[in-house]
Amino acid sequence: MTKIQVEDKTISIVQHNEQDYICLTDMLKAKDGNFFITDWLRNRNTLEFLSVWEKMNNPNFNYGEFAIIRNQSGLNSFKVSVKEWTEKNE
Repeated sequence: MTKIQVEDKTISIVQHNEQDYICLTDMLKAKDGNFFITDWLRNRNTLEFLSVWEKMNNPNFNYGEFAIIRNQSGLNSFKVSVKEWTEKNE
């Protein structure tokens, strides 16, 4: 993993299959991003997008856990963190 400094903030860059990926979480944390990420993950369309990405790139994707998350999305009480998403879908 490589790290770069952008306006005094550390941003991680990960290389996978010879492609670089910038850590959006690091970028958003620099702007009080935990709120934005949590709010973004509440959106059903976001979750559908993430599921497509996971299906294409994660051979261990947990379809059962995703179905539970998808069914709860859209409810006012629904909230999933990045940590929960990662733990439930790996």
